[in-house]
Amino acid sequence: MTLRFSNSYSALGGAFYQRVLPTPVADPKVLLWNRSLADSLKLSTTLQSDATLQAQIFSGNQLPAGTESLALAYSGHQFGHLNPQLGDGRAHLLGELLDKDNCRVDVQLKGSGPTPYSRQGDGRCALGPALREYIMSEAMYFLGVPTSRCLAVVATGESVYRDAVKPGAIVTRIAASHIRVGTFQYFAIRDDVKSLAALLDFSIERHFADIDLNADDKALQFLDAVMQRQITLIVEWMRVGFIHGVMNTDNTAISGETIDFGPCAMLGAYHPATVYSSIDTQGRYAFGNQANIAIWNLIRLAECLLPLINNEKKLAIAVIEPLLKDYSERFEQAYFAMMAAKLGISDVTVEIRSLIERLLKSMQTDALDYTQTFLDLGQTMAGANPLSENYNEWIAQWRSHLNDNSAALMQANNPIVIPRNHYVEAVLTACETTGSTEAINDFLEVLRSPYQELPNSHHYQDPAEDFDSSYQTFCGT
Repeated sequence: MTLRFSNSYSALGGAFYQRVLPTPVADPKVLLWNRSLADSLKLSTTLQSDATLQAQIFSGNQLPAGTESLALAYSGHQFGHLNPQLGDGRAHLLGELLDKDNCRVDVQLKGSGPTPYSRQGDGRCALGPALREYIMSEAMYFLGVPTSRCLAVVATGESVYRDAVKPGAIVTRIAASHIRVGTFQYFAIRDDVKSLAALLDFSIERHFADIDLNADDKALQFLDAVMQRQITLIVEWMRVGFIHGVMNTDNTAISGETIDFGPCAMLGAYHPATVYSSIDTQGRYAFGNQANIAIWNLIRLAECLLPLINNEKKLAIAVIEPLLKDYSERFEQAYFAMMAAKLGISDVTVEIRSLIERLLKSMQTDALDYTQTFLDLGQTMAGANPLSENYNEWIAQWRSHLNDNSAALMQANNPIVIPRNHYVEAVLTACETTGSTEAINDFLEVLRSPYQELPNSHHYQDPAEDFDSSYQTFCGT
């Protein structure tokens, strides 16, 4: 068995991490194994066919040659408040692999034991949150949203203690990298400009190879590129109705991937103020506020980059401000283009923007289900009208903008199935109660073809009976 690990991040030096091994577990067993992801990572047939070996490696009990187990250092604004010392409190970066497209990815164990950054935590993960990350990240991937993914969920054979005694698990996360806005903050608040410069160059080489490392404005180009990826990411979240739930700067990856699936959820009845997270009592990370939080986080990144742009802070700010001011226009263009595509329309005009805004306002007033409404609109193209008569005038105006490509455009942008909250909870409960992953695997089969009507799709389409009015998610730490 060969895993060709490399460890480019470790070359940055000890300021960036702590070397610490995972804590062995009693009786690891593989519950979920992502075969398609394993294939894309070019994992050996020996490893893929040996569940015992998988369990030993991806529990952290047996580390292959070439791994350098690291807990990464970072800071972060959590709900707007800076915590200067965060870091991986229950995760271990084993190293990096090259996938079949020759792209470098991180392999990280989560729930694999305490680290120097644990802040008195036990370093473990309960089974439910591990399964949730697997389900949600896999769903996002097949919905076409930039995301980290999970290779495996391994039951530890041990219990963890939260609000009750829970079975423990370790999830293996595959990500483009684990460099966060909070990673830059960690060095900026310590006035460690040397490490900041090294992190910038590393990040450019890893994610933005088209930026010249010798360019005088490389920091500005980097900020521009990160901004564009965040715009793309948030627009894709909005397209499918995803609510991250905890968009702290330590949960914002500069790669532009969705990462850290804690109190995430999917939008049911449309309302921009929708919040499901139990810890977001002020609605900071509500569905419709995610774009605003993205630019808030980007401004925090910009603050970190100031000394790399100009030694004179005022001059550096003058360079960065015009770029940050462009965010709103760039986001709006991308957002309305996406919403128009959901309606089967390619060109965005003032009239189309008005059409979109009127529809969303009506959906909010009538508490219409976000996903189902766009599927219903697709049916009206064939003559049916599942919506009420109140929408007849709007539908007539909308139809006047459609063409021969509209049906295909709508089909490509409006999923038939999403990981609806009540079904996620149902399959998690089934697994925790029975120890069987059958319900999860059935659910995943449908989630991996979200734009196709499979024989079992209809089993997972209906909204919750109470329209998620009392639904809450929790951080899972």
